[in-house]
Order: sequence, then structure tokens, then C-alpha cells
Amino acid sequence: MIDKIDYWAELSDYDYDTAEAMLASKRYLYVGFMCHQTIEKIFKALYWKLKNDIPPFSHSLSYIAKKGEFYDLFAESQKDFIDKIEPLNIEARYPSYKERLLKSLSETKCKEILTETKQLQQWIKSKL
Repeated sequence: MIDKIDYWAELSDYDYDTAEAMLASKRYLYVGFMCHQTIEKIFKALYWKLKNDIPPFSHSLSYIAKKGEFYDLFAESQKDFIDKIEPLNIEARYPSYKERLLKSLSETKCKEILTETKQLQQWIKSKL
């Protein structure tokens, strides 16, 4: 089980580093996408820790957290952040959403998302 938790946690770290690289290259759409991936993967690590079972095959952060029975552990501000980044996974993938999403993701906004992502990721790691 430890190997599976470490696997997901390491992928989460890799995705966070990728989000930072996307910010440096001004690819703001993918900053949001990779931040979502960062949280999704650390959620899957926590799911393994708590359930000792395969996490759901889903990209929905709230669904994974609720199935893992850890959604209620989050503060309201953390739940708000989850709601904010949840659509970044889907919207970054489909052309009809990309243009609208790009308009909403400035450098400043992406820096905020990165900061909040790191905070939530670290909080979850403290539970592992």
C-alpha cells in the first residue's frame, strides 16, 4: 500500500512542477490543468491511505474526496478552492471552453492558483 501512496504522491509533485514550468512559459491554460492534476493525484494517494483500495477512475475532485470519505475534513476555504479548480480539468481539454478559460487565467491568477494548490497538496501530504 505504501508504494501506491508514494506513487500517487510523486505524480502529484511532478504535476506541480509541470504547473510551475507552464507558468514560466506563460502557458496559463495548462497551469490550471496541471494544478487540477496535482490535487487529483494527491487525493488518490489519500484515498489509498484511508481506504486501502483503488481510487475511482474519475477526474472529479469532489467525487474522489467524497468516495474516500475525506471531503468533510476540508475547511470551507479548501472546498471553495476545489470548486474553483474542478472545471479546469475539463475546460482545458475542449476547444469550445479554451478561449473563455484563457481569458480568465492571467499570470496573477495562475500564481494564486499555484499557491493554493501547494497549500492544499501539503495539507493532504500531512495526512499521509
